[in-house]
Amino acid sequence: MSAVLPEEASVTAPRRATAGFLWAHPAHVIALGFGAGLSPVAPGTVGTLWAWVSFLVLDRWLDAGQWALLLLAGAAVGWWACTVTARHLHVADPGAIVWDEVLAFWAVLWLVMPAGLLGQLVAFGLFRFFDAAKPGPVAWADARFKRRRSGPGIGWAQGFGILFDDGVAALCTLLVIALWRFVV
Repeated sequence: MSAVLPEEASVTAPRRATAGFLWAHPAHVIALGFGAGLSPVAPGTVGTLWAWVSFLVLDRWLDAGQWALLLLAGAAVGWWACTVTARHLHVADPGAIVWDEVLAFWAVLWLVMPAGLLGQLVAFGLFRFFDAAKPGPVAWADARFKRRRSGPGIGWAQGFGILFDDGVAALCTLLVIALWRFVV
């Protein structure tokens, strides 16, 4: 029987995201949504709100092609940032990582705009529902690429999984909005 050394135990113990952790690595800044993920209450909702505000600011200067490039680059950089940050936090899908919400909600807004405030609120509410409740396909996507364990061994599959389930939540949101527009 081998004893676990204190150093080994600290390697696998989950870490808490703090302001110091945020600024310790560029990947942390991105994955934690430039600080939105540090919210002690509902970091995913705060990250989605940050995505909404930043979309409205960026949309003044970006056309459809530039948004497409930003979303593609954001997915690639986000995959790296989420993987690195999850490894450093020793958790496969830490709640403080909100880049997945940012990217997915940017995609939702990019595809539903122009929409008035009510349309944007509906998109926000639907996306938060699908992301938090994880019904059907979102639950499948959430479990597909992630190992539900802490510690070393968090790899690119888990980083992709962090982004993937929010992408599916975004697709579900867009499907409901498309059906609503078709029926009405």
